[in-house]
Amino acid sequence: MSIQFDEQAKLLTLETRSSVYQMQIDTLGYLRHLYYGRRVGPQNMSYTYRAYDCGFSGNPYELRRERSDSPDLMPQEYSSFGVGDYRLHSVAVVNADGSRCASLRYVEHEITEGKYIIPGLPAVYDNGGEAETLTVTLRDAVTGLTIRLRYGIFETLDIITRSAELVNEGTAAITLEKAASVCLEFSRDSWDLLHFYGRHCLERQPERAPIGNLITTVSSERGTSSHHHNPFVIVCDHDATEEQGDCFGAMLMYSGSFKAELERSQTGDVRLVMGVSDTGFSWTLSPGERFHTPEVILSYADGLTALSHNYHRVIRHNVCRGEHHLKRRPVLINNWEATYFNLSEEKLLAIAKEAAELGVELFVLDDGWFRGRIDDNAGLGDWFASEQRLPNGLHALIEKINALGLQFGIWVEPEMVNEDSDLYRAHPDWALSAPGREPTMGRNQLVLDMSRADVREYLYSCISTLLLENNISYIKWDMNRSLSDVYSKALPPERQGEVAHRYVLGVYELLERLTADFPHVLFEGCSGGGGRFDAGMLYYTPQIWCSDDTDAIERLRIQGGTSYGYPVSTMGAHVSASPNHQTGRATPIETRGIVAMSGAFGYELDLTKLSEEDKTEIKRQIKQFHEDEDLLHGGLYYRLSDVSAPLHYVAWQMVSEDKSRSLVNLVLRAPRPNAAPLRLRLRGLDPDALYRIDEDTPVCTGAALMCGGYTFPQMLGDYPSAQLHLTKIEDGRL
Repeated sequence: MSIQFDEQAKLLTLETRSSVYQMQIDTLGYLRHLYYGRRVGPQNMSYTYRAYDCGFSGNPYELRRERSDSPDLMPQEYSSFGVGDYRLHSVAVVNADGSRCASLRYVEHEITEGKYIIPGLPAVYDNGGEAETLTVTLRDAVTGLTIRLRYGIFETLDIITRSAELVNEGTAAITLEKAASVCLEFSRDSWDLLHFYGRHCLERQPERAPIGNLITTVSSERGTSSHHHNPFVIVCDHDATEEQGDCFGAMLMYSGSFKAELERSQTGDVRLVMGVSDTGFSWTLSPGERFHTPEVILSYADGLTALSHNYHRVIRHNVCRGEHHLKRRPVLINNWEATYFNLSEEKLLAIAKEAAELGVELFVLDDGWFRGRIDDNAGLGDWFASEQRLPNGLHALIEKINALGLQFGIWVEPEMVNEDSDLYRAHPDWALSAPGREPTMGRNQLVLDMSRADVREYLYSCISTLLLENNISYIKWDMNRSLSDVYSKALPPERQGEVAHRYVLGVYELLERLTADFPHVLFEGCSGGGGRFDAGMLYYTPQIWCSDDTDAIERLRIQGGTSYGYPVSTMGAHVSASPNHQTGRATPIETRGIVAMSGAFGYELDLTKLSEEDKTEIKRQIKQFHEDEDLLHGGLYYRLSDVSAPLHYVAWQMVSEDKSRSLVNLVLRAPRPNAAPLRLRLRGLDPDALYRIDEDTPVCTGAALMCGGYTFPQMLGDYPSAQLHLTKIEDGRL
């Protein structure tokens, strides 16, 4: 059993393969957090907490004379505002009488087999007997606000999930002004925060800094998880490295505005609170109604690499779903950077013909194919083929591309609408906009109100018709602006604080319906590239376009930062033209291929303009990708360099689970004159096994390669690269 309850000590203990999570119900009914970290044996960790009087930290009424303990000092599983805990809080309410208090005390708990589900929200799922669920019920005795804290324990995966259900079991309405998913306490120590910031074309840049005495916030208020901050943070020992040190991850499975806050208390402890952003949020709970928070995926590991492995496994096997999540993905060609809006059937077919001859398997038609779409100022919302661009119709184009032996995919941006569209002219009230105000525009487009059932029904009809009438095997689902003017014409003024969250729930509902009804279609997520790259979207789309920046050298840091929490198989990555369209940088096609193959692989350039040498290289790359795809997408990922450091190289390694094969990739960002030999210590190999490196180098032991390393030959020129294939010699053990 991964969950134990000690009745006498009132102790709840959750165990995974490498970690222990422990909490205790005290005599007043507070649910105290005791410990989360590496396994410590059958130990009651309550001894680590000592209650004492600390200046101006108030006491529960029951302890008013003793002044022996305070909510402001005790580590709590779910903190509340207004009742003496002045640190970051998990829940804030406005009660019917105008008071803002909620004192949460233990009522009961339940242990069940299997993993809980969250109505309307994505969640880590149980593949059959992998998980147990703990539900702990807390209640405010005055108002009847009841909170059920749910913990999903995946023992072998080293994963614990957290979510909360808030129920109004009272007789009057309650307004939620904050409802976080997790509150996690770290004992006083020297901690760093590793988070992933950025902007469009520069997503998920890793930054690590000590957690000081300021309240630190990582958040998005953009209606999406955003290009700017990812809903994944790591708290780690100040001295933690890739290979060792206490590392804790918290990943929110949510695709809207979020907030992760950290505060060091007056006693030195650190509290992390994470969930839906409370900025502009309010939610009315009438008697009997309930609110479910998104799930947070927690993991503890010894070292950053082991933590990444935990997240890669759970995302590949227990977050991504459907027939494509572990299935081999087709190598694709996307026409966007080849044509932009200057597309025609003749041009598309010319690219498709070249693609088929090179071994590409899927042709993706990007923006510009639908009615009124000659640029980005019109057409969004009218998901019908353009008679001007495709005079023979979409169906005829698909048939011709299929006849070349290629599958067909198509780009859509369902959540958006242009004012210059038939949809907007018929339903202007379907767009988010505040009464009496001209809306803020992004790319000259507005956002459809996905909280409305009629909007979702229209979009389902358009996309399902597209899929039913055409042989489409892939959908690229884009979203190219942030939310603003968030106001729904379908809700009364007092409930407008619910719109942003209802929007996300609406997107999930539509995706759930489409992916269930069209299970053979591979959906790829996108939001101006990586603006909605999160575990919530990966529940519906097993891959996401990693960034609109297709420059291979820029992608080293983008994909490297993404790798801390997300597996290679989820990162859409393409070989683009050189010089690159975003940066003007010229990069060898070999290097572009090595970088793109560490992702969901494809091409995005005009194949009709390539030299014969480049075409030969593309054929080789596709052949190699097919040979290595199981290793690239299913192997263990090792960062051999610090992607956030200003090193002149970036290196990474993939190792099969059985350690029989490995792939090492190296890209030089800045070759140097009279450079010292570059030697890398490899990782993850069987130390006692013998490995052959490609065909013409000496056989080495795994121990030698991990301890002594491998020295690369001198590499010159602009952005050169190297790739090593290691194969364990059968029965070749020392």
